[in-house]
Amino acid sequence: MSRSLSVIVITLLSFGLYFFLSNAYFSELRVWINGFVPSLGISHLVVYLIVSLPIVLGASFINEFKRCQTTLGLNRSIVKGVAFPLLCTVPMFIGFACCFSSNTDLTVDEVLITGVAAAFFEEFIFRGFLFGQLFRFTKLGFIPSILLGAFLFAAMHLYQSNDLPTLIGVFSTTFMGAVLFAWLFAEWNYNLWIPIFLHFFMNLAWMIFSVSDNAFGGFYANIFRILTIALAIILTLLYKRKKQLPLNVNKETIWMKNRN
Repeated sequence: MSRSLSVIVITLLSFGLYFFLSNAYFSELRVWINGFVPSLGISHLVVYLIVSLPIVLGASFINEFKRCQTTLGLNRSIVKGVAFPLLCTVPMFIGFACCFSSNTDLTVDEVLITGVAAAFFEEFIFRGFLFGQLFRFTKLGFIPSILLGAFLFAAMHLYQSNDLPTLIGVFSTTFMGAVLFAWLFAEWNYNLWIPIFLHFFMNLAWMIFSVSDNAFGGFYANIFRILTIALAIILTLLYKRKKQLPLNVNKETIWMKNRN
């Protein structure tokens, strides 16, 4: 079996095992752990650590356990990973502060679940592992590498919709978000902290202010979100041009790569 094919098989099997464990046992485990830990948010994080073990094992099989951080993009600059997303989300924080009231019902558990856990583990699993292993270590190009993860990532958020227009809006928004996070991960030299903190700050802005009860949002919410997305894309392209770095996602890597 070729190296490229073996990485594809290991990645899909590992992700499949994670997906099974998450869907079958996540809720029950969280309830059980919450009986010992007086915080639903902390219980949520602990369960994520447990069900994501197949991801760590898969990454270890692909590039050895001692290189697991490198394989998943967690060995890059965390300072850059915080600073760039924070700058990009300034339009959302300022715009939401001007257009929406503060969310006085926000709790620490909500921040841990919707902010910390969602941002870290969704990027760790979907971008660092599922997309990252396929795009970095196989002959698959950007589009084939992102399709499965983006579809499942979007499908995970459909519980937020209760009618067809909202369902389409939520799916489209989260699907495009998955593509954006994957592109940023690739273009920032596989620094997973970039999409993690962009995801976190975008979610945090959405939570701090009473923006919407779903990921689709309304007119003003999307205006400021689009400004943040545009800023992230433009600044990334300017950074790469200034550093004279080639784009990792280009016409030669969009579908299939000639070599790993």
